[in-house]
Amino acid sequence: MILVTGATGLSGQVIVRELAHNDVPIKALVRSARKAAAAGLDKLPGIDAIEGDMRGGDEVKAALDGVTRVLLISSGTPDMRETQCSFIDLCRRAGVQHVVKFSGAESGIGFDPARFPFTRMHEEIEDHLEGSGLAWTHLRPSQFMQVYLREAQTISRDGELRLPFAGIELAPVAIEDIAKVACRLLLEGGHASESLDMTGPEALTMNEVAERISAATGRPVRYVPISWDERRSALLASGAPADFVDALDEQLRERLRRPKSRVHLATHEVFGIRPTSFAEFARTYARAFSG
Repeated sequence: MILVTGATGLSGQVIVRELAHNDVPIKALVRSARKAAAAGLDKLPGIDAIEGDMRGGDEVKAALDGVTRVLLISSGTPDMRETQCSFIDLCRRAGVQHVVKFSGAESGIGFDPARFPFTRMHEEIEDHLEGSGLAWTHLRPSQFMQVYLREAQTISRDGELRLPFAGIELAPVAIEDIAKVACRLLLEGGHASESLDMTGPEALTMNEVAERISAATGRPVRYVPISWDERRSALLASGAPADFVDALDEQLRERLRRPKSRVHLATHEVFGIRPTSFAEFARTYARAFSG
């Protein structure tokens, strides 16, 4: 039996749907049954959505009953370290055999992890998992291509991609590629004590990202560099927590200091998965970028 946590999040939903597409019965741990229903998880075949808190409680203990493999995902919040480490301890006590931790790849693609708040937390959680006695695998994707969908309103309305990333190259990866790897790990096991980095097939500037969205939509889209203060104000106005925005500030400073990203496709190759290009991603989501 497989359990996926964080199943209503951006990546969790895609991974759960990939498992359902492969007719795999799983348990999906969610914070809100209402959110799970809104995401349509209750309509997926073989998916048992269970509401509970990863840090403990009778619901979580029941959810772990009979589970042999877990995919560990949770929100990037200030308490992520405590939440995931507590859940790892619950997995050990419940007799789980293998935990696949959804982590981050910044340390593997040219950045200093000490300067990334959430990567620091991921590394501390990885250390805790490695010392737990459980079989473990770290799945470490780089930036998701899907994060650019957050800019779709401005792109469709103004024809502008407005971000403070001038001069920075990134190698975003499609969540669908990550989901295929996660599905294989959960179904087949193996790859214990391995850290699997994943990036997309290209290191792209924001001008190149805008060009690919423009080609996919058939509408002019240009990259407009903005200051961090402008971005910070927009994020706070949208309701983003201040501590999360502060973490992004620290991350941006490091990216500006080391603006190049390397491409790492070894995990795609090991699992026989063809990397999705950003042009393909933009064509798939062209309607979203067109409003």
